[in-house]
Amino acid sequence: MAKQNKAEILTIGDEILYGQINDTNSQWISKALDAAGFRTIRKTTVGDGRGQILQAFREAAHRADLVLITGGLGPTADDLTKPCLAEFFNCALSMNEKALKEVSAFFQSKGLELTELNRQQAMLPDCCEPITNELGTAPGMWIKNGDQVFVSMPGVPFEMKHMMTRYILPKLAKTFHTEVVYHRVIKTIGIGESWLSEKIAPWADSLPDHISLAYLPSLGQVKLRLTASGSDLESLKAEVAGQTERLYPYAGKYIYGFDNDEIESVVGNNLRKEHLTLATAESCTGGFLGHSITRIPGASDYFKGGVIAYANEIKVKMLGVDESTLDQFGAVSEETVRQMAEGVAREMGTDIGLATTGVAGPDGGSPEKPVGTVWIGCHFRGETIIRKLQLWKDREVNIQASSIAVLNLLRITLSKTIEEKT
Repeated sequence: MAKQNKAEILTIGDEILYGQINDTNSQWISKALDAAGFRTIRKTTVGDGRGQILQAFREAAHRADLVLITGGLGPTADDLTKPCLAEFFNCALSMNEKALKEVSAFFQSKGLELTELNRQQAMLPDCCEPITNELGTAPGMWIKNGDQVFVSMPGVPFEMKHMMTRYILPKLAKTFHTEVVYHRVIKTIGIGESWLSEKIAPWADSLPDHISLAYLPSLGQVKLRLTASGSDLESLKAEVAGQTERLYPYAGKYIYGFDNDEIESVVGNNLRKEHLTLATAESCTGGFLGHSITRIPGASDYFKGGVIAYANEIKVKMLGVDESTLDQFGAVSEETVRQMAEGVAREMGTDIGLATTGVAGPDGGSPEKPVGTVWIGCHFRGETIIRKLQLWKDREVNIQASSIAVLNLLRITLSKTIEEKT
């Protein structure tokens, strides 16, 4: 059986360490390597210093079969990748005629003069095979050292991506024999990581050795990533599908989708399928819920509009919330969110009304209603389901978490309707 080769990604540049630019290259390369059957074991960033770069080369050479390097290929004195590669592999730097022709042609195509500084772009380690850069002036380098390969690419993202796609990935496929790796992400909502782990423990413990499980928690959600490795993609897909079915008795009510599914798109598809319409009444979320719903293409099929009823007088005038309810129970209460959900469905003429009200923070709480106290409601077919949330002291987190929670409440409501029809 082919092995899963180990890869390490090395990014070079003080500007990354200083936080002046984001390292988007590593993420893109990791995904590309994963699809090609390589396991990325480490990502390292070092500054523009000879000692740092050489040390990073030495460490990567001990760990990985493939080392992919970005950055440090410019024509200025602080661009040290080429001389460091030449020193590390004990070879000379000299003018590469093939690279020189390509650099010259690039400048000629732009109507620019090839300066001596730019001509130095074609100075490459003798031990490397140059890789054409069709979108820039810095050639890539492929260095094979026994069974190990070092590849150096420009740090400019669009140049790197083109070089990887056009030349490097096909060359890697011919050079290495790799295992097939298949991922499936199972998305859950409404349950924390530790509780989910406890529920699915019998299922997780019975997974075969070649299928691994990872927990990827995020705000209000937990992703379960199944990674299978083997020799045949289709058989891996079938096996992972079978394991997914086995998971449902343990956690089916929390599973809302897979891979690229989002909670907004899932509930939107269900609304469209059931020919249902929706409106929102928001206080503490301030329009974030409506934004979450409408960022999905085609939301106009089911979303009719919303009211940001931040002030009490708007709750009364626009949603029909009773003043006596506000006086007796306050804006942050079960009674108020119920009337908000029912009122927005009535006023907008929709099948469903969603509502949020709470203390988002960081101020405004009380002993009875501390920061993070949120009420959400879903009105549908004469019934209004209410939930109380006790969140955190971070305003942005509370706004997002409340929106996710009320969308999950809608998902649960729609699931019951769909189940009843089937």
